[in-house]
Amino acid sequence: MKEEYLDDCPYYLSDFLTYMKVVKDRGERTVEAYYIDIRTFLRYLHIKHKKAKNEDFHSIEIADTPLEWVENFSLNDAYVYLGYLSQQRKNSVNTRARKCSALKQFYSYLHKKAALIKTDPMTDLELPRIKQALPKYLTAEQSIQLLQNIDSNHKERDYCMLVLFLSCGMRLSELVGLDLKDYSKENRTLRLFGKGRKERIVYLNDVCIDALDDYINNHRPHVEEKAIFLSANKTRINKRRVQQVVEEQLKTAGLSNLGITTHKLRHSAATMMYKSGVDTLVLKEVLGHKSISTTEIYTHISNNELQNAAESSPIAKFKKDKKSKKENEE
Repeated sequence: MKEEYLDDCPYYLSDFLTYMKVVKDRGERTVEAYYIDIRTFLRYLHIKHKKAKNEDFHSIEIADTPLEWVENFSLNDAYVYLGYLSQQRKNSVNTRARKCSALKQFYSYLHKKAALIKTDPMTDLELPRIKQALPKYLTAEQSIQLLQNIDSNHKERDYCMLVLFLSCGMRLSELVGLDLKDYSKENRTLRLFGKGRKERIVYLNDVCIDALDDYINNHRPHVEEKAIFLSANKTRINKRRVQQVVEEQLKTAGLSNLGITTHKLRHSAATMMYKSGVDTLVLKEVLGHKSISTTEIYTHISNNELQNAAESSPIAKFKKDKKSKKENEE
């Protein structure tokens, strides 16, 4: 974890973040999110105890936040805090739910693992209810349209990245983290490192292999850099540049108005696989999901489309004549 985070933390928060990273094996971005969410909570405690004002929120130092304030925070106080996040901080329901979850894990650690507080008042804290939105995605036809219209100074590289996104359903971090040694043409596989550096293997189709071989053998600069995908500076391409490539190529293909991002390409791959008959449990392993419930959203996409198909049938507009047969005969 970055040292500046630890410098800003009271000892009990620093220990919690170290625990989440070292023991729970959470990724750097996840640990950073915990830091930001608990920092918000500790800043709120300074306001609650009238040691700071809301207008000074972003300048409130948390390093000296007494553990006593944390320990004496009740379940009812937590619901008042959620109201503060909504009304004063203008946090969305998704953001409030995330911060609420972080708070529950923070208190659980302080009580069960560190034994710094006698009880855990957040055990029964209910998370704000989130409406599960169906993810946006490209159809198979739109995906092909995107691949057929690649136009850039690094066409083979950009084509290869898009093929992998749409075929393997990998995350942005997994793609930029690929090294040459992670590709095995003989086994037709790529080794990916997902959340928490969890390793998994994905198998490649002919299109992926052809794209990788063409880029690596013919168009990737011959430098010592171990990364597969390189920037114009011949160093590992970064996440923002990949996002820009996706944005540029979607625009070139006439698909820029659909709200598609690199993560939506992952949704696109998953949706196409599910519609092609891939079992949900298999899809879970391909995508590297921790829980099957995360994968099941793609079954909801399919069911929603089935419902739309039923409603679009001409028979759906048929209205039965309510008159009885006898009345018609009269």
